[in-house]
Order: sequence, then structure tokens, then C-alpha cells
Amino acid sequence: MLDAAFEALKSYDWGADVKLLKPIDEAVVASSDDAAAAAKMEERLASVLGSDASRDAKDYVCRKLMLIGTAASVPALAALLPQEKNSHMARYALERMPAPEAAKALREALPKLKGELKIGVISSLGARRDAASVPALASLVNDTDAAAAAAAATALGDIGGAEAAKALTAANPSDPNVKTASVDALLVSAERYLADGKNMQALPIYKQLNAADQPKHVKLAATRGILACAGKKS
Repeated sequence: MLDAAFEALKSYDWGADVKLLKPIDEAVVASSDDAAAAAKMEERLASVLGSDASRDAKDYVCRKLMLIGTAASVPALAALLPQEKNSHMARYALERMPAPEAAKALREALPKLKGELKIGVISSLGARRDAASVPALASLVNDTDAAAAAAAATALGDIGGAEAAKALTAANPSDPNVKTASVDALLVSAERYLADGKNMQALPIYKQLNAADQPKHVKLAATRGILACAGKKS
């Protein structure tokens, strides 16, 4: 039955009978307590990504690899990142895989991509809170592609930490949307510090944002942050 399901997967589309793939679903679930079976399933699924299987079939495989994917399937997923039809599901899988190789694959793809595909990978690095990507993201905040620059700023805020905050502080984007994204990201960084009890790291960020040239809502948030750092209620 499993062989028949993989055969059906080759030409699968979302309009087909999903029951045809049920043996694969069941095998993935059953392999959760069997490392050898999981490895075999992962290998078999990953092999579909390099075939001429349908887009929907590859989307299905990516969803399964979100559950059982390891470093072993990273190369197959990474190969899809430049492909417009398959990139997003591949990066979602890489985004959710704990293997450090997955983050590395996303970082290495970043300079090779453009437009929405690049923005997607930037967002995935932010979602992973991948500190190793901070230098690359910092260089993008002043990029001529405003959408990519804004995404990079947001990702730096999601990642947080001293280096990300430093990069956001040093950024000087001219595009108003990127400026807004950078300010929002700094607020996120400060709030994360505050939530972690790192008031001394949060305080200088709030003070920077409590400037006359900042919008009213930013200054209000910064003022509240400064008071919170001092242990006072706003």
C-alpha cells in the first residue's frame, strides 16, 4: 500500500482523493518512535523533491518533512528555494526544522534570491531567530529594495539580542516604510529584553526611541518602556 501511495503521489494534486496518500500519512506518524523507519521515510520523501512530481506533490512532501525532516533532507529542500512554485513550502519546512543545517541553507540562499522569494527567506530566518544571520540581514536594511530592507529590519527585531539591536540602531534607511519597520523592530527588541528581565539592555533602546523626531505612538511606547525598566507603572 505504501508503494502505491508513493506512485499516486507523483501526479497528485489537491483535487485528487487524499485517501490515496493515507498510507504515507500513517507511515510518517508510525515512524515517530522508530528512528530507522523515520530515516527511511525521510529519504523516500526527499527523493520526490528532486523528481518531476507535481507542485502539489512537492508541497505535500514539504509538509511531511516539517514533521520528520532532519539535516538529511536539507539539500533537497534547499534546492527548491530558487524555484518560484516550490520555494515557499520548502522554506516553511526549513524554518521549522531544528537542524542547524536548515538555518545554514536559508542563509546561503539569501544572496541568490530576489523579490518575494528573498523576502520569504528573510522572514524565515527571523522566525528561526537565527543569530548567525544578523550580519547578512544588517547589510540588507539599507538595501535599495525597500520591501527586502523592511523585511530584514523586522527579522532583526524578531531575532533580538545585542548585535541585532546594534544593527538596527546603526541603520539609516531613507525609505519611510523601512524606517517604520526599523523602529518597530527596535521596540520588539526592547520589549523582548524587558520580558527577559534584561532592563539595562532595554533602557538605552527605549531612550533612543523617546526622541523628538519619533511619532507620538513610538514616544509613548518608549516612555512606558523607560518606566517599566525603572520598575514603575505607566
